Amino acid sequence: MQFQWYPGHMTKARRQMQEDIKLIDLVIELVDARIPLSSRNPDIDELGRQKARLILMNKADLASEKQTAAWTEYFRKKGWFVVKLDARSRTGMKTITNVIAEACREKTERDRKRGIKNRPIRAMVVGIPNVGKSTFINTYAGKACAKTGNKPGVTKGKQWIKLNKSVELLDTPGILWPKFEDQQVGLFLALTGSIKDEILNIDELSLELIRILKENYKGVLAARYGVEEEQNPPKLLAQIAENRNCIKKGNEPDYSKAAALVIDEFRSGRLGNITLEFPHEES
Repeated sequence: MQFQWYPGHMTKARRQMQEDIKLIDLVIELVDARIPLSSRNPDIDELGRQKARLILMNKADLASEKQTAAWTEYFRKKGWFVVKLDARSRTGMKTITNVIAEACREKTERDRKRGIKNRPIRAMVVGIPNVGKSTFINTYAGKACAKTGNKPGVTKGKQWIKLNKSVELLDTPGILWPKFEDQQVGLFLALTGSIKDEILNIDELSLELIRILKENYKGVLAARYGVEEEQNPPKLLAQIAENRNCIKKGNEPDYSKAAALVIDEFRSGRLGNITLEFPHEES
């Protein structure tokens, strides 16, 4: 199963970001806490290499708390600031303003020495599609500033958002990169909804998820669906279809319906707090 999705507007967005990076003091990058490395666009490191960096581990409510802590330490060792949050519920939001001020302390001090006072910190918000940038901005601002949607590709252009006297945010479209060198990255992005479902084979995707859960989260499938986990993924999917009454005409298992159910329950957190990749794999 090959994964690739790079609409034309993403090329334009990347060029625009190259221009806008000159105007900002801080790059705020949202990543999906379930796939902290795979949900990072490698282009961002190149674009923002001269800027202060803040990583927001969004959707931490859906991820393993233990693994989120390990990833937080991983990013901090790179010299970046890190905050874990659930942008939908404001969890973690209170600390962000203070962290932004700390991340830009050197810039603020330089301004003060030059006699520049009260110039707001300008931060660019970046991240791949469907990682929660617009939801974060709206929750942080306390009002609907950015268009949101539970699918990739909602934000198409840039917009400046003045939060208060001290911080201004530049929202940017979510951009992937032209080619996934590692198809495992594509798999993780597909599982978490950063690639449009319409171009994916959901049946195959669910089998990959079942395989991952069997290997790393023993007992989760058995507890949720009442299945025997010793079976291979196709047989497990068939048993899930049977146990969840996903049946077609002729009393045949509806594999596609069962596959969509498993994917949806993973994405919504009903399967539990699950992280798909781990820091030791990166090293």
